[in-house]
Amino acid sequence: MFRPMRPIRPVRAVRPVGRPLARGLVVGGAAYAAGRAGARRAAEEQDQDRAIAELQAEQDRAAQQQAGQQPAYAPPPAAAPAPAAAPAALAAGGEDVASKLAQLAQLVQQGLLTPEEFAAAKARLLA
Repeated sequence: MFRPMRPIRPVRAVRPVGRPLARGLVVGGAAYAAGRAGARRAAEEQDQDRAIAELQAEQDRAAQQQAGQQPAYAPPPAAAPAPAAAPAALAAGGEDVASKLAQLAQLVQQGLLTPEEFAAAKARLLA
């Protein structure tokens, strides 16, 4: 009549598999994609900044080379007649030659004469 009772097993809670798992996949995938896009944008900005810096450096070097090669304006024509006055200065005395050399040195310091032009003018004065 009576059957022996089987022991009662606890009921296991079954996790839902469908929606929560899919939601986690979507959220994780979106976060991964957003992070990757942000990193790509940051890398592109760094590349662009580096390219801009290189271009500016090239332009600065080119400007410095141009400034070093070409004088801002031509030397004044008054510097050319100085050798013609050299024999008169030598005849008058050494003071005039020294003042002319000092003036030429000032012109070189101001950048109006190149060192080669100074050497040529000095040679003409002392000749």
